[in-house]
Amino acid sequence: MVDTKVVVIAEIGVNHNGSLETAKRLVDASAMAGADYAKFQTFRSAALASKDAPVAKYQRAAFEGDNQQDLLASLELSEASFLELREYCLERKIGFLTTAHDLESAAFVMNLKSDFIKVPSGDITNYPFLRVVGGQGTPILLSTGASRADEVEQAIEVLQSAGAPRSDVTVLQCTTEYPAPYSEVNLLAMVEMGQRWGVAVGFSDHTSGPDAAIAAVALGASVLEKHITLDRTMLGPDHAASLEPDEFSALVASVRRVGQALGGHRKDVTVSESENRAIIRKSIIATEPIAAGDLLTQHNLGVTRPGTGLSPMLWPDLLGQRAGRSYTRGEMIELP
Repeated sequence: MVDTKVVVIAEIGVNHNGSLETAKRLVDASAMAGADYAKFQTFRSAALASKDAPVAKYQRAAFEGDNQQDLLASLELSEASFLELREYCLERKIGFLTTAHDLESAAFVMNLKSDFIKVPSGDITNYPFLRVVGGQGTPILLSTGASRADEVEQAIEVLQSAGAPRSDVTVLQCTTEYPAPYSEVNLLAMVEMGQRWGVAVGFSDHTSGPDAAIAAVALGASVLEKHITLDRTMLGPDHAASLEPDEFSALVASVRRVGQALGGHRKDVTVSESENRAIIRKSIIATEPIAAGDLLTQHNLGVTRPGTGLSPMLWPDLLGQRAGRSYTRGEMIELP
C-alpha cells in the first residue's frame, strides 16, 4: 500500500502571545486535533529586528507601536520555556518543532535535534543561515513566501552545497500575508517547483479557511502547515489567519481522508471493486434461439449483465463465425 499520509504541522507560532500557559493549551488543542507536530517560533527580538524595523501592515492591527522589535519582544519565549514545551509535547504524544528566526536562536534550536529544521520565508536569502541549516543532516522545510523562483532555486543550491541532499528538502509554497488572499495562494507553483527541482513539496497555509490546505494535499503536498489559535479574535499578528481548535480538527480529518483518496499512480482494480466488477460489467448473449452452425451476427447477439461470460470486447471476433452449439435466448455465448 502506498504511504500517502501527509505530515500535518499545527503552527502555533506566536499565537501564545508570550504566555507559556497559553502555549501549552495550544499544544493540547493541536494534539486533540490529530496534528503530527506542534510548532513554535524561537527568536531574540533584538537579533531578529533592528530598532528601525517597521511594523508590517498586518501587524498594525494587533500592535499599537511602530517598532517591530517591540512587537516581537512582547511575543518572545525563553529557551527554558521551549525546553518545557518540548517535554510537554512528549507528554501529549505530539511532535515538537520550533523555527529559529536568527542565528543566535539557531544554535539553540539545532541542539534540540527535532525531526525537521524549518527555514522561514524571511531567511530564504540568508546565506549564512542556509549554510548552517544545510550542514545539520536533518530534513529541511524550506518556506518560500514572498520569493521568486530563482531565489528558491538558489536557496536549494546553497543547502545542497552545505551537505543537504535534495531528498532531505521539502519546499513549502507560502504566501506572506495574514490572512492570504485565495487569489494569491498559487498552489500550482507548488507542483511546478517539485517537478522542476526534484524536491518534495508542501504548503504553509496563511489563508483564513481550510479550502486551500485541502486542495494542496490533493495536488501532492506531503507536508501541511496551518496556524492554530484558541480564539481568532485574540489580539496578535497571526490569529486572524488561524483556525480555532474545532476547525483545525475538521481540517485534519479532511486531510487524512484526502490523503487516503490519493492512493497510488497505477490504475488498477481495488479490493472493494473486485466484488462488484462482474456485477456491473456485461457479457455477450444470444438475443434469440441460435442453432449449432448458425452464423453469429449483430442481429442474434447482444450484450447484458452480468460480466461473467465473454467480454463484449470480443464482439468483432465473434461476428461471422458459426455457433459451436445451440443457444437459447439470453444464454451466454461461448467461443466456437
